[in-house]
Amino acid sequence: MNNIRNFVIIAHVDHGKSTLADRLLDMTKTVETKKITAQFLDSMELEKEKGITIKLKPVRMAYTLNAIPYTLNLVDTPGHVDFSYEVSRSLAAVEGAVLLVDATQGIQAQTLANIDLAKKQNLVIIPVINKIDSPQAKIEESVEELATVLGILPDEVLKISAKNGTGVEELLKTIIEKVPSPTQALAKVGKPAAAAAGAPFRALIFDSTYDSFKGVLALVRVVDGQINDREKIQLVAPKLQAEIKELGYFLPMLAPQKTLSAGEIGYIATGIKEPGKVRVGDTIVKMPAPNQPMPEALAGYQEPNPMVFASFYPENPEEFDLLKVALSKLKLQDPALVYEPEMKEALGRGFRCGFLGTLHVEIISERLEREFNLGLVISTPSVIYKIINKKKQEQIVYSASDWPDQTNIESMQEPWVRLEIIAPANYIGKLMEMLKEVQGNYLDTNYLSSERSVILYEAPLRAIVANLYDKIKSISQGYASLNYHMIGYRSATLVKLEIFIAGQKEEAFSRVVAEADAYMEGKRVVEKLKEALPQQQFTVAIQAVIGGKVIARETISARRKDVTGYLYGGDKSRKKKLLEKQKKGKKLMKEKGSVNIPSKTFLEIFRS
Repeated sequence: MNNIRNFVIIAHVDHGKSTLADRLLDMTKTVETKKITAQFLDSMELEKEKGITIKLKPVRMAYTLNAIPYTLNLVDTPGHVDFSYEVSRSLAAVEGAVLLVDATQGIQAQTLANIDLAKKQNLVIIPVINKIDSPQAKIEESVEELATVLGILPDEVLKISAKNGTGVEELLKTIIEKVPSPTQALAKVGKPAAAAAGAPFRALIFDSTYDSFKGVLALVRVVDGQINDREKIQLVAPKLQAEIKELGYFLPMLAPQKTLSAGEIGYIATGIKEPGKVRVGDTIVKMPAPNQPMPEALAGYQEPNPMVFASFYPENPEEFDLLKVALSKLKLQDPALVYEPEMKEALGRGFRCGFLGTLHVEIISERLEREFNLGLVISTPSVIYKIINKKKQEQIVYSASDWPDQTNIESMQEPWVRLEIIAPANYIGKLMEMLKEVQGNYLDTNYLSSERSVILYEAPLRAIVANLYDKIKSISQGYASLNYHMIGYRSATLVKLEIFIAGQKEEAFSRVVAEADAYMEGKRVVEKLKEALPQQQFTVAIQAVIGGKVIARETISARRKDVTGYLYGGDKSRKKKLLEKQKKGKKLMKEKGSVNIPSKTFLEIFRS
């Protein structure tokens, strides 16, 4: 255990985590240089397309320093605020963290959030400034900011370029020197390494995935003892027993081994085919003998609280069971996803799903479509509201479709969040103007340096759902960043906005909005739907309605066929007769016709 170093790379989105991971794989000869592609560990198609890390990825590397061989277990983590739960799970499996900051952008909102997470886990933090080769790099300013925030000397901050490898060799040496080995980590809590190595086997599940042949693969950090291939194991929480089908390391591909020992990070193929039985945060132990006590469970993870809810329904009702299986497999890979069945008269059977943010909703919906070939009807994302009815009873509302009749509502409450926005000082004025529109409360402005500030603000959570992040990026030309956390519920004045298409109420597009914003929101939605919906053979009216009153309307004109094109002369009454026949047909279609809404339209409206 003395020669093992377990660490993560944490940073704000786009600060170079995956590029640094590529460089470490190259320098440690874990992967041949010619085989390394950009974002090598980001194996998901969506990750490559969007240029962001969505899932944490572990990899084991070998490195020799001063003739001593070391094992380096790296966990690459996401940077976007919606995937912060992935980061928190990774931190519990390691002893150190490489904190990466882009020299062209400096400290961002998620940088501060990651520092707090790492400090709570008592990890050794190695501060690193990346992209020093960029012409836009502000190296000294970034070093000064990072040193100030961490309370260290500027000399302690490493300067690297993950792209061309400058300074990465020194970073590897620093990781070996500063990140505690599992032995040193145990010594801090007064536990001898020999005792841990000889203790009954215990491993913490920090992530999992599914293999159709091997069942659930549990990604584990071995805390105590040793386990051999084909031995019998037990999951502590569900008291479920299984026999190991395979165990090993990530190199970064699966590399089967004979044993896993204390201090190591690896995987255990459980052979369990029911995804819901293996939970992140559970403890795996070796099957105890009949008269032996069960080893104590390790401290797991706090369950994430969903902040945004959306309903998913299969376009084809017969695919309900397929959607159920797909969600269970995604839940295995993404414990922050929460779902439960629901039934709506207009939409049929589906699932109400809870997410950590709007990007999280988008990623899960796209994965369901791509990986499981599911056509989906997706309701507008919503937050949790609390309603007090006339009988003084409290009701929890997860979606607009559950919103009660306005006449039965005594009072209502909505969740609020505390925002941290880091931006260049010259954008503060424009950002403050925009923040007034979300009807929040200004708290304070702090300064990281003479050029960069942190705005502290309170706002309703529905502002985040309404793409506040994108608005902040747009106003600041991409230089600002946002982080937020829940602070509780506050009173609100809200109404349910309903959307009718061709006279039919489309429940999936319903949403809860502030009464003061209802007209503008209704107008925006019907205009967007007019662009997104395909033309029909008849005119289609799109209406935004509140309490039975139409507040905004758009009309999609009918697609017309030239029914007189084949005529060549003759009396004009022939042409008139054909046009009249077409007119009657259009009128009949308008009365009886319905609009089939494509799956991509739901995604387009959701993204807007």
